[in-house]
Amino acid sequence: MIDSKLLFSVAALCAVFSMGAEAKLFKWVDENGITHYGETIPPEYAGRDAVKLDKGRIEQRVNKEELKKKQASQKLDPVAEKARIEAERHDNALLNTYSSEQEIDLARDRNLEQVKARTNSFAALLQSSKDNLVGLQKELETIKQQGRKIPKSLEEDLTSAKASVIKMQNDLDTSMKEQEAVKARYAEDKERYRKLKGFAPMNSN
Repeated sequence: MIDSKLLFSVAALCAVFSMGAEAKLFKWVDENGITHYGETIPPEYAGRDAVKLDKGRIEQRVNKEELKKKQASQKLDPVAEKARIEAERHDNALLNTYSSEQEIDLARDRNLEQVKARTNSFAALLQSSKDNLVGLQKELETIKQQGRKIPKSLEEDLTSAKASVIKMQNDLDTSMKEQEAVKARYAEDKERYRKLKGFAPMNSN
């Protein structure tokens, strides 16, 4: 008799759970201690401790956990992420600025003209500084040969002339390096532009 009542109670309980299955989520533990979730409780576990859970809340919690895992897996090194963003911005600039490879060549030539103008100016100033230094050195030799006292102003002029030659040489070297850098930069831009456009790589020869 007791078994019949128990079976009837279990059946009734299952029926109640089935009626609200769409709006309910249950949690129960099996004989091995493993936790299960489901919209209905299997009859063999109906007599065990079970907890009714809010389905939406559980799903939301699961989604948050999945989001955290996804964010953790996508977490990048700040330096690498910054480099990626800069590379993407540069690619967009290439595509938005130029409509052909010829336009890249024209932009390169315009920039080179400016740098070459500065290079020629530094070269002329360097030569002028060297000529001035040579003249001062000749004057110094003449005074020494005559056995006269070297004027302080001449010594100062020689010091200034030597410093000017060094400065002009450094400026000239920097300007020439800038020319090479401009050529290399536009060559890289041109190759990248071709890749973004799906063109074949340029012949390195």
